[in-house]
Amino acid sequence: MEKFFNNAGPSVPSKHYTIDPLQRIDVDNIEALIAQERYFVLHAPRQTGKTTCLLELMFHLNKQANYHALYANIEAAQIARNEVTRGINTIASVISRAASLYLDNQDLLSWLEAYHGKINTDDLLSSLLEHWTKQSEKPTVLFLDEVDALVGDTLISLLRQIRAGYAQRPTAFPQAIILCGVRDVRDYRIHTQHQEIITGGSAFNIKAKSLRLGNLTESEVRDLWLQHTAETGQTLDETIFPQLWEDTHGQPWLVNALGYELTWDNKRLRDRNVPITLEDYWQAKENLIQSRATHLDQLTDKLKEARVHSVISALLSGKVTGDTIPTDDVQYVIDLGLIESRPQLRISNRIYQEVIPRELTWTRQITIAHEQSWYLTPQRHIDMPKLLSAFQQFFRENADAWIERFDYKEAGPQLLLQAFLQRIINGGGRINREYGLGRKRTDLFIEWPISEEDGYYGAVQRIVFELKILYQSLESTVVDGLKQTAAYAEQCGADEAHLLIFDRRPGIAWDDKIWQDPARHVGQCSISIWGM
Repeated sequence: MEKFFNNAGPSVPSKHYTIDPLQRIDVDNIEALIAQERYFVLHAPRQTGKTTCLLELMFHLNKQANYHALYANIEAAQIARNEVTRGINTIASVISRAASLYLDNQDLLSWLEAYHGKINTDDLLSSLLEHWTKQSEKPTVLFLDEVDALVGDTLISLLRQIRAGYAQRPTAFPQAIILCGVRDVRDYRIHTQHQEIITGGSAFNIKAKSLRLGNLTESEVRDLWLQHTAETGQTLDETIFPQLWEDTHGQPWLVNALGYELTWDNKRLRDRNVPITLEDYWQAKENLIQSRATHLDQLTDKLKEARVHSVISALLSGKVTGDTIPTDDVQYVIDLGLIESRPQLRISNRIYQEVIPRELTWTRQITIAHEQSWYLTPQRHIDMPKLLSAFQQFFRENADAWIERFDYKEAGPQLLLQAFLQRIINGGGRINREYGLGRKRTDLFIEWPISEEDGYYGAVQRIVFELKILYQSLESTVVDGLKQTAAYAEQCGADEAHLLIFDRRPGIAWDDKIWQDPARHVGQCSISIWGM
């Protein structure tokens, strides 16, 4: 069977298209930390290839024959929560079975069976690791994966037992222990059964360093996809690669999931003699977004966390927040992979930019009664003046009630417009979104193919929207907005441009909020202005 793009679980080079996992981590740095007998953290967002890298690193170290390295995924102990006895017993069992599987070492299972119930749970794990190290002819190295999945007192007990054995290394405790998970240990907020909150840093103050596994580089993304051409002979349109990079920024699951959607879920393209076009790619992207796959569901679930909310809300609204977003919250959301800080603070990639507002407005979008056909001219153009006039009335009737129900009220007007547009555009065109902290605006770019038959290879209607909240005077907001809209329209090569100004000031009558100005000209750009 030919190889395929892996969108579930660790990658296996004999089955999957892969980038060498050891290329993605600084092996020299990790080996130096191990040689220095350090305990450290390796963290990465979910489904970035962390487990694949850890397993390969274990095999690499064991082949060198300097250590007995062991990988163990202890996520199963999560359900124990504050039941320490249950949780630690699970962790000890997982480590012992991992030793049997990867090192052909049955001794830990025998030891655990012999001492089960005879050693206090608060000392069981450290005793097991002490025994493993003392009976090993080589120094031991332990990778513990999914540590931050643990909850409450079970997690505290794990961290403290490791800390208690730290002084015994390397002769009677692992020479190095690497804690692996989504978050850095500093971001652990551990709630005990007595309602105490203990931070990971205080429970595990022996951490020497935090390493982060990043995304694939642009060249690695290209190399990965071209492995499919090398394997099957099926060609890829070169214009796909810049779009693939902007859509994913190298997020490994997205890169692989798009590849799988394109080369396998698209049954027509299973014929490897059929070349893959940019149009095929766009359809694969839309299918992936609409599938609401597990990875994307996990992403949107994170939006409910207060620490994530404060950052994403500011990005969606474009509001300047100064010091109101704690630095720790920003770093936490970066560590989750939802945002990146360079060249500016922004949502990590175009797919996340698309998924986040869709998910936040999903229930609103499906209850909007307006239909696409209402706003199409006989020539199959979108009648934007008609559509925006309808949205003004819709906004007047629904804004106060609907925005109040949004979790992200600060970005409510922008989200409500996007829900309305998604309802009309979905299935026929594309909406591209841009947000940025401190920009005081949201940019939307709509591409609408005029011919259903020709699609994006034929004539395309291109429309930009600049969305601004009225914070200062209307005059200054219009002046700034016209400049920004004209620049965005030129950047996108748009045929049509609209500036939308939302007035959320209390006490202003709707008759004063809803208005339209004649088109203004900035250079060669004609811009319609709409008050909401």
